[in-house]
Amino acid sequence: MTAAEKRTQEENRFADKKVVILGLGRQGLALARFFVEQGARVIISDRAGADARAAELTALGDLPVETALGGHPPGLLDNCDLLCLSGGVPTQIDFVQAAIARDIPLSNDVLLTMQLAREKGLGPIVGITGSSGKTTTTTLVGEMLTAAGLNAHVGGNIGVPLIDRLHAIQPGEPMVLELSSFQLELFDPALAWGELTGIGPDVTAVLNVTPNHLDRHPDMRAYAEAKFNLLRVMPPGKTAVFNAANSVTGRLLGSANPPALPAEWRLDEPLRAMRQALTANQTDCLGYSRLQPLRRGGWLDANRLLLDGKLICRRSEVRLRGDHNLGNLLAAAVISQAAGAGLAAISRVAQTFAGVPHRLEVVAREGGVTWINDSIATSPERAAAALRSFSGDETKLILLAGGKDKNLPWREFADLVVDRVSMLIGFGDAGPMIVRLVQDRAEATKRKAPTCALVQRLDEAVSLAQRTATPQSIVLLSPGGTSYDAYRDFEERGEHFRALVNQTAPAPVRQA
Repeated sequence: MTAAEKRTQEENRFADKKVVILGLGRQGLALARFFVEQGARVIISDRAGADARAAELTALGDLPVETALGGHPPGLLDNCDLLCLSGGVPTQIDFVQAAIARDIPLSNDVLLTMQLAREKGLGPIVGITGSSGKTTTTTLVGEMLTAAGLNAHVGGNIGVPLIDRLHAIQPGEPMVLELSSFQLELFDPALAWGELTGIGPDVTAVLNVTPNHLDRHPDMRAYAEAKFNLLRVMPPGKTAVFNAANSVTGRLLGSANPPALPAEWRLDEPLRAMRQALTANQTDCLGYSRLQPLRRGGWLDANRLLLDGKLICRRSEVRLRGDHNLGNLLAAAVISQAAGAGLAAISRVAQTFAGVPHRLEVVAREGGVTWINDSIATSPERAAAALRSFSGDETKLILLAGGKDKNLPWREFADLVVDRVSMLIGFGDAGPMIVRLVQDRAEATKRKAPTCALVQRLDEAVSLAQRTATPQSIVLLSPGGTSYDAYRDFEERGEHFRALVNQTAPAPVRQA
């Protein structure tokens, strides 16, 4: 087959095929645009009704697609050639299970992006996943590669999907993809459309694996295996970056003394198999750590951030708040260098980057009160990291915590609240549970509990904080729970918080 014939075959691959897309969000819209351009018959289905999806329907414009709103009619699977899932759609729902039973292949925007990028000779591809820190690290890598003079394209689970923009990407331009466990579930040859072998990133980073999304994944083993899917599809001889100080990724790196691995996670066997696969694939494994020096990679030495022993910058020169962000900076430095950035560009970004919205974002300083938006904290671990970023002498800390629980452990978070928070305001579905747990931990450890209050909604929590805060107070929205009890996503929740604090028109609230 000639090159021209191959291109024609690729361009016509989806022509006249019936493609069903579940989820009318950013990923679903990008997929719709891509498949319409390919000549496919496109149907988008969403459980929400037309009123809830008005903005998305407007974004579709006059795109020739069919819609099925308010549910997923079983008849959509008749003569269906491909079913594409947005990240928020679980494979466990009856509609998807029916598709699997009928041998209908599954895909999503990032899987297709990688497959088609490989076919077109695009890249290098950088893939970043982990339980926390993905968005900040992905953004940093994009900034570092751009500072190095490379035309980097950042997408995936962050910002704008790349699937409908591949035509604008040239060979040699880095593609930096944030990848969630939800998206990586479909990187499974038993489910996925097309070839998976070798379609993965040139530089893969697994930042950490800690309990998260256990309201969707049945257990930690299933959650970790979804993360490992990104490593399984790597081409031979490429680079993988791991956090040396995490109990899971430290073992993948081969760290001498990684933290203890809880036996109930049942990860010993999968980790051994994954480590063997990395060795067989001749993967170059690099590490980073803010807790210990390493032979290669990035680490924190006293007050210096080092990359292969060379100075990136001093800790005092970093604008990002929190020790966890030092880890994100080190990860980004190692990843960026592997993807083609030089030390000068990496150092420049490390000293100037001020953060990503909804991640310890200062939204207002008024009357001596500082208001901080950390809506991204959708797990107790992330909220705990936010609390650690405040020194023990910052005693006027008012914490807004709540949202929807993901069946995650809260004890470490509760201990930090008792130690560092002067007032806890619980809101949403998880508010009562969080307040009760904090009070119980204080009683059990014979410590003084913070002042606690319960409200229904975020606007009530902000109003109470406004009445309570005094000069030098810090009001921190770091919920620990997801936003799905009241908002479309954590971004909408963070934007509503910002609007409430600044007394501008609030975002719509969809309280369950």
